[in-house]
Amino acid sequence: MEVLTMRGISKSFPGTKALDNVDFTLRKGEIHALMGENGAGKSTLIKVLTGVYPKDSGKIFVDGVEGEAHIHSPQDAQNIGISTVYQEINLCPNLTVAENMFIGRTRGSRVHWKENERKTNEILTNLGIPAQANQELSHCSLAVQQMVAIARAVDMNCKVLILDEPTSSLDDKEVQMLFGLMRDLQARGVGIIFVTHFLEQVYEVSDRITVLRNGELVGEYPVSELPQVELVARMMGKNLNDLADLEEIGQKKENVGNIVYEAENLSSSECKPFNFQIREGEVNGFTGLLGSGRSESVRAIFGADRVTGGKVKVKGKSVHISKPHEAMKAGIGYLSEDRKRDGIIADLSVRENIILAMQVMKGFFHPMGRREMEKFADEYIRTLKIKTAGQETPVGSLSGGNQQKVILARWLLTHPDYLILDEPTRGIDVGTKLEIQKLVLKLAAEENMSITFISSEIEEMLRTCSRLIVMRDRNIVGELTGDDLNQASVMQTIAGGGR
Repeated sequence: MEVLTMRGISKSFPGTKALDNVDFTLRKGEIHALMGENGAGKSTLIKVLTGVYPKDSGKIFVDGVEGEAHIHSPQDAQNIGISTVYQEINLCPNLTVAENMFIGRTRGSRVHWKENERKTNEILTNLGIPAQANQELSHCSLAVQQMVAIARAVDMNCKVLILDEPTSSLDDKEVQMLFGLMRDLQARGVGIIFVTHFLEQVYEVSDRITVLRNGELVGEYPVSELPQVELVARMMGKNLNDLADLEEIGQKKENVGNIVYEAENLSSSECKPFNFQIREGEVNGFTGLLGSGRSESVRAIFGADRVTGGKVKVKGKSVHISKPHEAMKAGIGYLSEDRKRDGIIADLSVRENIILAMQVMKGFFHPMGRREMEKFADEYIRTLKIKTAGQETPVGSLSGGNQQKVILARWLLTHPDYLILDEPTRGIDVGTKLEIQKLVLKLAAEENMSITFISSEIEEMLRTCSRLIVMRDRNIVGELTGDDLNQASVMQTIAGGGR
C-alpha cells in the first residue's frame, strides 16, 4: 500500500533546474533509500515534500488525505503525517527529554509535567530507547538524541518519516541502535525515507532504492536487484573505473622527502601530549574510534585549541604555534571536520569563501583586488569542478560536496606545505569522494605536499595513506605502514592487540 506518491515534481532556481519531472513512491512499512551524488536533487525533493520549497509543477498524494496534498510549510507537512529528522539535531540540548518531546505541543497556560514525563517514559520504553524522561538531552549520546527526535515524530502520528543523514556522526554501535529503532517503526507500518552516503548501510537496512542524478529520476530498484557497483554507476552516470586511477596514483605516495613538521610532547586543552612528524610528499592519517582524539590532535597542530605544551619545528626550525594565524604563516592549512561551524560562511559568495584564508594571510589592511579575486575563484571552480551557477552564488546554497570543494579551494589557494584534512569526504557522494582522494594523492605525488588525512571510513584511509597513527582514549597506541596497512591490523591495534 502506497503511503506517499510524488508525480512529475519539478523545481527550478535561477540558473539551475534542481528537479525535472521526478517521481517517487513510498510504501507503508518500507525503508526506502534516496540516493544520488551531491547536487542530484535529493535535498530539494525533500524540501518540496516538507513545504520548505514550493514546487513548480507536479502532484503529491499522501495516504489518508483526500485528493492532492497541498503542502505550503513544514507545519502543513507535519499536520498530514510527514516528519523529518535532520543530521543536525534540531532539539534543545538544555531541556529534558520529556520537554523536548512535548515542546510546542502543549495548549493553554498549564503544563502537566508529571503526565508528560509519564507519557515520555512510556514512549521510550515502547521504542526501546535507552533514556529517561527527566534526563537532560545534552547528557544523551548523539544516537539517543537522534532517537528522541524520531520518537517525537512518531508520537505525532507520522506516516512518513524522513531521516536525512542520521548516521553521519555515529559510531558502529550507535548505528545499530538506530537501525533497531528503524526496523521497529517499519514493523509498525511507518514509511521511512533514508538519505545517506554510506552504501553499506543502504544495503543493510533498506528495502528499495530510488536514484536521482542531475535533478532527474534514474530509477527505482529493489535492493536485492541492484548490486552496489551498479548503484554507484547509476549515481555517477558512468562505470567505476576511477578506482583503478586512484590505485595508479597511489603507487607514487611512498616516495617521501625531508621532515616538514614535527612535534614533541605537543598538548592542548583537549588532547594529551603526543609526538608526531610528517615528511614532504607523505600522506598520513590519524585513525581510531569517535572520541579517540584524532581530531583533537590535529587541532593542536593547527593551534585551533589552546596549546598547553610541547615543542614544534617546521622544516627544522623551532616555531611557536598557538593560534591558527601562526600555523597559516608557517605554511599549514586545516580543513575542519565541521564545515558548517568552522568552514563555510553560508551568506558569503563562493568567491568570498575561496579567497578568505589568502586575505587573512595578507592582512585586511591589504585587500586583494577584485580582478585578482575573480581570477583565483574561476581557477579553483574549474580545477575542482565546483558546481555553481557562478562565483557570486551564496555558498550556503550549494550541495554539501560542493561546499567542501570550496573550503578545499580556500586552503589550496594559500599553497600550504602541510595540509590537514579532517573528514574531508563526510556526508558527500561517492563520485566527489573519489575526486578528493585522487586530488590528495596527486598533490602529494606531483607537488610534494605533506597531507594528514582523517576519515571515519577505514577503507578510505587505507587507500590514501602510507602511514596510519592509531589512537585510543586520546593516546597514540600504534603506527601502521607497509604490509600492516590493512583493516584487520587497524582493528586489532584499536582494540588493544596492537603492533
